[in-house]
Amino acid sequence: MSTALEQLAKSYEPAAIEANWYPRWESAHYFSPSMDMDAPSFCIQLPPPNVTGTLHMGHAFNQTIMDGLTRYHRMKGDNTLWLPGTDHAGIATQIVVERQLDAQGVSRHDLGRGPFIEKVWEWKQQSGDTITGQMRRMGASVDWSREYFTMDDRMSGVVSEVFVRLFEQGLIYRGKRLVNWDPVLGTAVSNLEVISEEEDGHLWHIRYPLVEADAQGGLTHLTVATTRPETMLGDSAVMVHPDDERYAHLIGKKVRLPLCDRDLTIIADDYVDKEFGTGVVKVTPAHDFNDYAVGQRHDLAQISILTLDAKINENAPAAYQGMERFAARKQLVADLDAQGFLVEVKKHKLMVPRGDRTGTVIEPMLTDQWFVAMSKPDETGKSITQKALDVVDRGEVQFVPGDWVNTYQAWLKNIEDWCISRQLWWGHQIPAWYDEDGKVYVARTEAEAQAQAVGKTLTRDNDVLDTWFSSGLVPFSSLGWPNQTNELKAFLPSSVLVTGYDIIFFWVARMIMFSTHLTGQVPFKQVYVHGLVRDGEGKKMSKSEGNVLDPVDLIDGIALEPLLEKRTTGLRRPEKAPQVAAKTQKEFPEGIPAYGVDALRFTFASLASLGRSINFDQKRCEGYRNFCNKLWNATRFVLMNVEGKDCGFDLVDGKEAELDYGFADRWIIGRLQEAEKAVTLALDTLRFDLAAQAIYEFVWNEYCDWYIELAKVSTQTGTPAQQRATRRTLIRVLEVILRLTHPIMPFITEELWQTVAPLAHAKNTDSIMIAQWPVADESKIDAAANADVEILQALAFAARNLRGEMGLSPAQKVPLFLEGDASLVRFADYLKPLAKLSEVHVVAALPADDAPVAVAPNARLMLKVEVDKAAESARLTKEIAKTQEGLDKVQAKLDKPGYTDKAPAHLVEKDRAQIAELQDKLGKLNEQLAKLK
Repeated sequence: MSTALEQLAKSYEPAAIEANWYPRWESAHYFSPSMDMDAPSFCIQLPPPNVTGTLHMGHAFNQTIMDGLTRYHRMKGDNTLWLPGTDHAGIATQIVVERQLDAQGVSRHDLGRGPFIEKVWEWKQQSGDTITGQMRRMGASVDWSREYFTMDDRMSGVVSEVFVRLFEQGLIYRGKRLVNWDPVLGTAVSNLEVISEEEDGHLWHIRYPLVEADAQGGLTHLTVATTRPETMLGDSAVMVHPDDERYAHLIGKKVRLPLCDRDLTIIADDYVDKEFGTGVVKVTPAHDFNDYAVGQRHDLAQISILTLDAKINENAPAAYQGMERFAARKQLVADLDAQGFLVEVKKHKLMVPRGDRTGTVIEPMLTDQWFVAMSKPDETGKSITQKALDVVDRGEVQFVPGDWVNTYQAWLKNIEDWCISRQLWWGHQIPAWYDEDGKVYVARTEAEAQAQAVGKTLTRDNDVLDTWFSSGLVPFSSLGWPNQTNELKAFLPSSVLVTGYDIIFFWVARMIMFSTHLTGQVPFKQVYVHGLVRDGEGKKMSKSEGNVLDPVDLIDGIALEPLLEKRTTGLRRPEKAPQVAAKTQKEFPEGIPAYGVDALRFTFASLASLGRSINFDQKRCEGYRNFCNKLWNATRFVLMNVEGKDCGFDLVDGKEAELDYGFADRWIIGRLQEAEKAVTLALDTLRFDLAAQAIYEFVWNEYCDWYIELAKVSTQTGTPAQQRATRRTLIRVLEVILRLTHPIMPFITEELWQTVAPLAHAKNTDSIMIAQWPVADESKIDAAANADVEILQALAFAARNLRGEMGLSPAQKVPLFLEGDASLVRFADYLKPLAKLSEVHVVAALPADDAPVAVAPNARLMLKVEVDKAAESARLTKEIAKTQEGLDKVQAKLDKPGYTDKAPAHLVEKDRAQIAELQDKLGKLNEQLAKLK
């Protein structure tokens, strides 16, 4: 039978480990909650990824945090559920499939609604499988048996139920309102899906002739300024400020609308800024949100002059009908100029609203839409918005970091009614039917609507619901609501929502509104708002910029050529391909090596500070891959020194073996308690960066670099009782390290734990996943042992510094004289390997010698080395000259006129750092030479 050491591979190879363990975890049903209703419940809802392709770095980061929390609480014994699902993402997914069809020269209209939706379902299956495959690769311990899709039958039933309930409560209504319209998509979009950016434009000044002569002021016309002259075809009035003395006498009079056979009344409204421009503005209620509000106040006509694909319609003069809006603008301006109505054209910076999916200019459009009344009180006297504000005010939902509360509140306090209808084919079709007279019947099913209509022929509303309507129901729809299931009782509210700040409005606020209104409970207790993952320079990762990193490429590795192809394909501006390729080649000259999942997850955890953005640095992956190697090699060393040897676990003649714990053993046991406490606190407060830091420092710096080295001495020179205690400490501390690290690095810890836990007599479960979370016992912190190790470390550092000052090679072992109290002799055996010494002499006074001396707490140190002074002096003099030459060279470059102003800042900083380094080296060399002389 092979030993544990023989079973463990000699080197860490993540791919094989990952491929082995995930299927075993899943088939053993470790991801399912215990459903022990007496145990504390812990639940996380996965922000459902859109079925639009594959997961990106943001998803990988987000899921690392969620899985870390899930594994932590599962190990604590909580009734733990991480609930997975995917989102149909109406607009985004329809665009993806339409683009695929475009590439084949086919449109959705060629196919028809039914066949097109079948195509989308095919894509959903492909994309969904890819996404769940990627999640499995990342080690996500979600309960796949409860996986949902926002358009599956069960979830769709809840959507209809909610729509009908809100309609019956008067909180959903249909009306003709001005909405943001994307002419390319042919649908309404929300304010949140409109990106307004400053662009170069023009301000056209146009004469509107007075119908009647102005006897009092002598005016013949009013001049208005507009950035969208084509909309004047839909003007209903012109407007001045009521206190503007220039025009007060004209209020109620009329002007003639240029190019149109229509007169407009001059009205007064406080909305006008009389100091801006001429103080006269045009009013177009059907094509401007502010004008729409003015039109409501003054009961103005709403004249829509655009078709849904943004062409001039029949309400405009025949000369412009059928023209595309910007072509019509050009023609209209030319006609205004030709007929003497154009006063001047000025260059003007303006905010242009564009659809975030298509980039097309959004058009305010008067259309029939469905809305949720956000501010209308229900039978409780409060609106759904106010309820969502109240629960946050009361602390029932807490934001981490807390300042995001202000963002949340500011948006909700200024919210408008939510347009929930979309003119798409993919999505939840609105559960409303119309008879021949246009009367609407809202019902859960067609049969229910037909029963209401009493024999009338019904036609279903073609529109679908905004994606965020169904996504907002997920906290309870995924748990079986409206049925009172055990899952609903156990997991609503869920414990924490982990999400990016970019969807606080889209998703977070709407979940809180729906849940509080429909269930009377908040959807979650905490909202952990993390930043967006950016590249190493802090730039947003996007395909159009060619700086995207695929998490799977970091896990498996990718050669340079396929990486270049990935990054240069799909660029918004193809001419940038050479620039992207050059940058990629510089950043990854040999491609990306395989780091494995655990190193990537630890990188994400280390970056998860409570900030707004995460600048991803591939070099940290490399460092944490080395950390995995360190842990692997440390385990092999421990197995080599523990397996088959007496660790004090077995009874001898019915008695426990004697254990004599040395100060090093007691120190590492105490430090383990502190590490357990620090990691637990960090995870409880969502500080994954602090958890990763505590684990890394304890494992690498204290356990591997110090304790293992000290343990080598104890197991070789100690008494049998001391050797037993050290072996027992080695294996027991390592076993706890693996449990402590498991939530962040699940695969390597499981693999190692399977060999370590039996030897530590700690394997009481089949998997580390369900092993007990380590709980700190502060009574095991030994102050005396800590003090001893501090002294030993100080002595070791002092001795190593002496070696460095004297230029001794690592292979050269020399004697050390240690002046101090006789008790220092207890450190002698440890110092020899730590500082590569041949022997250690504890003396009352150092020998009279000109050798360098170092000072440590309670001691002075001297290395006894016979030095050829002449040869050493010559060597040092030569090294000083060489260092001075390098220093002079860099200093000359910096002193060159204009260099620091013209050179890139990072190069100047690099030169200054090099000068500081050379100056430090020069000082030490001169000091050595002085001591030698």
